[in-house]
Amino acid sequence: MTATAFRTILIANRGEIALRIMATARRMGFATVAVYSDADAEALHVRMADRAVRIGGSRPAESYLNIPAIIEAARRAGADAIHPGYGFLAENAAFARAVQAAGLVFIGPSPQAIDAMGDKAGAKAFMAAAGVPVVPGYQGDDQSEQRLAEEAGKLGFPVMIKAVAGGGGRGMRLVPDAASFAELLRSAKSEAANAFGNDTVLIEKAIVRPRHIEIQVFGDRHGNAIHLGERDCSVQRRHQKLIEEAPSPAVSADLRARMGEVSVKAVQALAYEGAGTLEFLLDAENRFYFMEMNTRLQVEHPVTEAITGLDLVEWQLRVAAGEALPLAQHQVRFEGHAIEVRLCAEDPRQGFMPQSGTFAAFEMESGIRVETALRSGSAVPPFYDSMIAKLIAHGDTREEARRRLISALNGSIALGIATNQGFLARSLAHPVFAEGHATTGFIVEQEGDLLPAKTPLGLPDPALAALVLFVAATPPAYRLKPRHVGPPLAVPMVLDLGGTAHAVAIHRGRDGLYRIEGGGTASTIEVIALEEPAGRAPRLTYRHDGLTETVAFTLSGDQLCLQRGADQIIVQDLTRAAARPPGSDGGDGRISAAMNGRIVAVHVAEGAEIAAGEAVVTLEAMKMEHVHRAQVAGRVAEIAVTAGDQVTTGRFLARIEAAQDGVNP
Repeated sequence: MTATAFRTILIANRGEIALRIMATARRMGFATVAVYSDADAEALHVRMADRAVRIGGSRPAESYLNIPAIIEAARRAGADAIHPGYGFLAENAAFARAVQAAGLVFIGPSPQAIDAMGDKAGAKAFMAAAGVPVVPGYQGDDQSEQRLAEEAGKLGFPVMIKAVAGGGGRGMRLVPDAASFAELLRSAKSEAANAFGNDTVLIEKAIVRPRHIEIQVFGDRHGNAIHLGERDCSVQRRHQKLIEEAPSPAVSADLRARMGEVSVKAVQALAYEGAGTLEFLLDAENRFYFMEMNTRLQVEHPVTEAITGLDLVEWQLRVAAGEALPLAQHQVRFEGHAIEVRLCAEDPRQGFMPQSGTFAAFEMESGIRVETALRSGSAVPPFYDSMIAKLIAHGDTREEARRRLISALNGSIALGIATNQGFLARSLAHPVFAEGHATTGFIVEQEGDLLPAKTPLGLPDPALAALVLFVAATPPAYRLKPRHVGPPLAVPMVLDLGGTAHAVAIHRGRDGLYRIEGGGTASTIEVIALEEPAGRAPRLTYRHDGLTETVAFTLSGDQLCLQRGADQIIVQDLTRAAARPPGSDGGDGRISAAMNGRIVAVHVAEGAEIAAGEAVVTLEAMKMEHVHRAQVAGRVAEIAVTAGDQVTTGRFLARIEAAQDGVNP
């Protein structure tokens, strides 16, 4: 077999992905080259590489998806191999061909294998021919809305719409009934066209409340192929994974062997080289159906590494160099249990809306594996995926791994941008997940339990925010043992928490005692300490009603961010702000951008009549589409954007003049 030696690896990806690959490459003695966009000029992966090359503007199409720029970067930096990471171009056959045509080693499968599996319709046909069970569906060339709707009706609702060139949940929609098919089809096709340059879709019968199980496979150019067990990726939102674990609590040894056997046969039929993942749906009767094959390393590969003790990036590099797989199937061993969570810059209370901005404090707990490219002061740009870190815990048992991961989430600090940190901790602690029964319907079914409690343990959030603001503004000499002449005066404050204004009053007493009144209640609190460790977020320790608690916080202008366990509380101090104008809650018909992003569609024209809840503008941010809808019924008075515009958070998009007495003005 032909060897393909290389010395310097360019990593065609960013952030924690690039850092993960660099770590193994360095350990094995390879030099590394990073590429970066304008948005990532100061990113950690740029600083950690041996060399770094700018490849374009901030949007992916200008940089990380710019194939000629990446090939030129490899030439300029002297790289003789390219690792595509596990996103962006990792499953792009044209990119693999371009790398090989430039005389470079592509660290991944052949372009032919990527082509075969890159089209979901073609992949299903290939797998069916190889004897792998597949989900019933339609994957024909006729892409007319009428034909697709007819095929969906034949399958029976609910159905899934999937982009044939898709991945990561983009271009995918669950259609519950015929009435919603047309709108969801348009949305899926639009998102697919923007993400992949291809709006072709297939229709599949939706398997109700399945498990999402994937099998990690490897092949080499010597004809060897093995599997490394399964991962359970059932906990998802918007068809994107949030929690992954290995092994699956739903997979027996016999089922693992059967799924592994068909997966290995598929790898052999493809003459596949490198890392890959076959994804299946597992129904309640333990019948499994092939969905797709990802011809790359997955984000969740660390849980497989944890239970096998293997470095899968090392395996990729060895296979790409022409070596045989390091182990045969009978030599693979599984030890313990591992669980991974994806920490994302998104707000679960706002439909998992992606967030961008700067982290005032970012301090991950030690004692577990953490993969991230962020630190305090790091920016999260609006152009890329919302995932900002992965936390992975390994234990002798599933319960041990679960407890360790909950503890790490409760001890980590991420302040300045809304994240799903608390949501993840509650998901891991939920009885359905703890007992190993979570399916792909877990988040929808248990959402009420997974959002923050309205009444937290201990001091109410508004009172805690008032205490932190007041103590932080007090000179150090007077924080703990204030001295007074005469009775203490009340200091009024107005604080916004989650869009709701709270009026509170705080009294400073003697001996570190404070009294806070608001909302018809009063609390007496003892401040024990305010610590300001160098390079870390300040911590306030207080005692209330016999309970002692320490909270980390950051303060920037009028914005206070509090870390309370795994939850972040973002507070706006309105004490000195002007009163809010009437209708500022959205009832005035104004529609503003919920995040930074690009306008991909304007659904209505000025002068048109519109119903409450009707789509007005669709904005694309962090690889996902987000529909902005009318909050009131009426007439479209103004449209301020057009398709293709870049907008920032809060930018005015449109205005609806509300109907009066049921008649539009």
